[in-house]
Amino acid sequence: METSYTELKCKEVINLCDGKRLGKVCDVVFTYPEGRVQGIVAPGGRGFRFGKGDLFIDLKNISKIGIDVVLVDIRSAPKPEKKKGGSKWGSDYQPPAEEPPPRRPPADRRDYGEYE
Repeated sequence: METSYTELKCKEVINLCDGKRLGKVCDVVFTYPEGRVQGIVAPGGRGFRFGKGDLFIDLKNISKIGIDVVLVDIRSAPKPEKKKGGSKWGSDYQPPAEEPPPRRPPADRRDYGEYE
């Protein structure tokens, strides 16, 4: 079965061991100049942490590439990091600052509230 990178990056990566969703394929690793595929890269975590939480999945750990998912078999999946401090907020928690007063429109602009 042949698949392009465009098709592959739209597929969700799911770990068969614990059923966790690892995100969509974000990269393919291959050797140059031989052109052999080494594996794929999945985000591995939620949020916008580019690069930090990326998870390399070796080609031998890919069980099945289906129509809309890639099933992988990873025994030691990464665990989310816990923050130090013991409490939910940590020891250096600062309450949020008060909201600033609402902005007033510039004097040369009309207030359309009078037309309603």
